[in-house]
Amino acid sequence: MNDPGGFPDLEYVGFWARVGATLIDTLLLIVVTVPLLVAFYGWAYFESERLVLGPADFVISWVLPAVAVVLFWLSRQATPGKIAIGARVVDAATGKPMTPGQSVGRYVAYFASAIPLGLGLLWVAFDSRKRGWHDKLAGTVVVRPKRRGTQAVGFPQG
Repeated sequence: MNDPGGFPDLEYVGFWARVGATLIDTLLLIVVTVPLLVAFYGWAYFESERLVLGPADFVISWVLPAVAVVLFWLSRQATPGKIAIGARVVDAATGKPMTPGQSVGRYVAYFASAIPLGLGLLWVAFDSRKRGWHDKLAGTVVVRPKRRGTQAVGFPQG
């Protein structure tokens, strides 16, 4: 993890890569939840101003995503978006997989990161270990294998 005595073959995953992973996860979530919500409530669901329309809405919109994300973290150390970019979420102190408590805590901490204008999520762009507030609160970090084999920039002499 770029730390002395750490994991020299890993790098911290930066802001834009994590944004890309989040977009993938969001699209997958929409593909799963929208048909279920329409099946239960019809298209009028999207015209409602209520936060939760009923038990099915609560399960589909709140419980299902939370359970899916935590299960992905525990079984694969990553959601599908992070898998796509070769990243995984690990314990920040040891580099080992997250514990179930860290996984649930990290999920809940996303809300604390997002509420103040997304500042806790943007923090990834400025933190030396690329950790958002949700990572700091859960004691996690997002890593991936170092990118190798990229060609160095060169300019022809003129």
